[in-house]
Order: sequence, then structure tokens, then C-alpha cells
Amino acid sequence: MSGLVLASTSPFRQALLNKLGLPFITAAPQVDETPINGESAPQLVTRLAIAKAQALAGTWPDQLIIGSDQVCVIDGQITGKPHTEMRAREQLRMASGQSVIFYTGLALYCGQQQVIKSCCELFTVHFRTLSDAEIAAYIAREQPLNCAGSFKSEGLGITLFDRLEGRDPNTLVGLPLIALCDMLREAGMDPLLFSAK
Repeated sequence: MSGLVLASTSPFRQALLNKLGLPFITAAPQVDETPINGESAPQLVTRLAIAKAQALAGTWPDQLIIGSDQVCVIDGQITGKPHTEMRAREQLRMASGQSVIFYTGLALYCGQQQVIKSCCELFTVHFRTLSDAEIAAYIAREQPLNCAGSFKSEGLGITLFDRLEGRDPNTLVGLPLIALCDMLREAGMDPLLFSAK
């Protein structure tokens, strides 16, 4: 039975993968995340998810390797992590009263068979109209500077929304578990039937 590698050091993705009760290790893939000219959001996240999974194939040639990447699109613009409070304020002002789409690319590389499966899941967040005071208070309290879209839906970010729309709420946090379970079952690792030997 292959082992499982998460090609990410994100604590959010690790927490999501822990839900499945499968043993796994994590590693940081060294991947250039620069978008290619003319690349759509779904193309970008799918390409990067595949690249992240394949980047670790040389180190773990016989493992199942999970890659994932996410961007949000506000008013037609691909938006990444803000990294600064100023950018976070700008992103949340743009999102205020809008529907923001999150695209999450997922890839599973099977080293033994040298096969990769991939998909792109989308999730729509409908934001309330936010005041500048609410935006400033939210950023000060939660510091969402390393989160695409400048919020943490699993935390206080839920106060920013009118409603959420999508197949899998885990997608919004960064790892579509329903799609991942489908891929794992196809690769012979059913989370419900798995037992570590």
C-alpha cells in the first residue's frame, strides 16, 4: 500500500486532511506560482496543483502525492494572498457586496503507476456589504494575510458573508475533500476501509 504525502505546509490543508484519518507526511514543493499570460483561474490552479504533486515525485517515487492550489476571483480579477494589511483592506473592499468565486485545483499523483488525476472545484462566497470599520476590525482580529481573499471562513470570516454556495465547504479552506476521496478510492486507498499495518 502506498503512503500519502501532502505537497503543502499549510496548517489549514493539514487540518482538513486529518479529517480523513489517514496517516500522511507533509513537504513543501518548490514550484514557481507565477501565472502564465492568458491563463484562466481554473487553468492556473489546476496546473499548479499538478506541478506541486509532481515536484515531490522524485523524493517519494512510490507514494500518493496530493497537490492543491487556490485563487479567488473578484470582479473578474485573479486575487491571491494579500500579505499586507493594506492589500487585505483593498481585497475586502472589492469583495464587499459582491459574489467572489474561489477556484481550488486538486491533483493526486500515483508514483507506482505514474498517473496523475486532477480537477478544479469552485466555491462561491456571497459577501455582505461591509463598512470600512468592519473590514479594519476583522483584519485586526484575525490577521488573514496568508489567505486568498483576505479571510478565514473557518474563523471570524463567517461574519463577512451573506451566504455560501458550493459542493464541498472544505474547498473554500483549500482542499476539496469530496473530490480527494473520489481520487483516493480510485487509487486503492478508501479512507473508510484503510487500516495502517
